[in-house]
Amino acid sequence: MTKPPTPPRVDLPKEQRTVKLGALLAVAVCGSTLALACLALPRLLAFPQDLAERLAFALRADLLIALWVVLAVRMVAKVRFTSAEDNAGSAYSRPSVRLAVPAAFLQNTLEQAFIAVVGHLALATTSGEAPLAYIACAVALFGLGRVTFLHGYPQGAGGRAFGVATTAIPTVGAYAWTLIEIARDLV
Repeated sequence: MTKPPTPPRVDLPKEQRTVKLGALLAVAVCGSTLALACLALPRLLAFPQDLAERLAFALRADLLIALWVVLAVRMVAKVRFTSAEDNAGSAYSRPSVRLAVPAAFLQNTLEQAFIAVVGHLALATTSGEAPLAYIACAVALFGLGRVTFLHGYPQGAGGRAFGVATTAIPTVGAYAWTLIEIARDLV
């Protein structure tokens, strides 16, 4: 069996500061971008009003999120195909050093994609054009988050922070927006 890669020695307080900085930067980028999208896109584009069309819009937009999962699966498959160490599959050995990052990227992308798609579909059921503009922007931010997460992975938690936060913040916003709308409907 292959031993998992040895994690680098971490200066935890320094790493925590870097994570906080990356997350704050992501809050600034996501907050400003999502607000601008919600204000500007409904003035520039016509969004559907019918519930079925709104759900179709969200599903079509989320196809781009699913493509990130496909890309991550392809990255893992490519390593497994070319690595005798990893060819047998995860049931028979731990990932090699070559496979560890692609496998972690796949796992995180799959988790993030699932919660994002559910949030987007729920948000599409709320009224107005702004929620659909939000979804379109959230999908773009998901892509930015995945690119920066993967690029920063070798630099540790601080290197991943902006990417994971940029992926997650729009999803948290979609859940919050939808839950607020549900609460309003109940009152």
